[in-house]
Amino acid sequence: MIEQMLGNLNTYIDKCDNNSVGTSGGNEQYLKEEMCRSVLSIVNEFDNITTKELNEMKDEVLSIKESVTSSIHKCTTLHNDLSQFHELVQKIGDNKELCLIASIKCKHIIQQALTLLGKSGKAFNVQRKSVHNVRIPSDSYECSITGICVLTDGQVLVADSKNKRIKLLNQQYQVVNHWDVTAGPWDICLITSSEVAVAVNDHDSKIHEVQFITVNQGKLVSGRKFQLQHECTCITHHQGDLFVTSGKELYKYSLNGKLICSLYGDRSGDYTGKNHCESILITCVLCTGICLAIVDKGV
Repeated sequence: MIEQMLGNLNTYIDKCDNNSVGTSGGNEQYLKEEMCRSVLSIVNEFDNITTKELNEMKDEVLSIKESVTSSIHKCTTLHNDLSQFHELVQKIGDNKELCLIASIKCKHIIQQALTLLGKSGKAFNVQRKSVHNVRIPSDSYECSITGICVLTDGQVLVADSKNKRIKLLNQQYQVVNHWDVTAGPWDICLITSSEVAVAVNDHDSKIHEVQFITVNQGKLVSGRKFQLQHECTCITHHQGDLFVTSGKELYKYSLNGKLICSLYGDRSGDYTGKNHCESILITCVLCTGICLAIVDKGV
């Protein structure tokens, strides 16, 4: 901008010099006044442009300051949360139940921190997808897949609640075997490399049970099962224990069906996840997610 202004001034001065040759005193005075007006106009224009640029720079700096202040606040909050979890994990020790709860809660906070630092991007990047039909001729209804798990050899088990069946898919996702259960299978989880536990539930018939099924050479073999005194909508396995939800309560069971404890309950909910400040109950209906409780910091 300064170089342009100087160029304009030099151009006008040269023009005035050329025009002043052979002029009288009166014309010379007029040219001087005209030159002063032009120089003043150029200087004023430069001043106005400079002021505008400075104001824009000021606004941008203020905007950056607000953004940085907000980021600092978020970082401080996340830092405090992570510090609290670090102290909590040290106090938990070998308590499997609380370790599981803390790890699930920590994942959310860590993901927030990574996102804030710009190091996470999307949690998952879908490389490809395909659609497969798991309906078989003997099905009475349209398939309703409410649970799914993958065996270590790549075979897939799906829970078809409407047809009350567990279906075994090969690595090409073709149904190669199935097993009928007494009521709708709501969820399924892996126990060992070849054994799964199925949450079987029917509210009207009062059927609430956990059914174990083993995959043996491409066949589904029914194993032990145990009855529950509450609804059984979701199930997951962690370090030798079963976590089962009724949709409003979360229970911990041993693999032989012994009720160890009730972890959390929220009867105001209706098969939904509810957030109560520091206490969260994750429940689900017709979903394939695991069901866990995040209890308050004092537990």
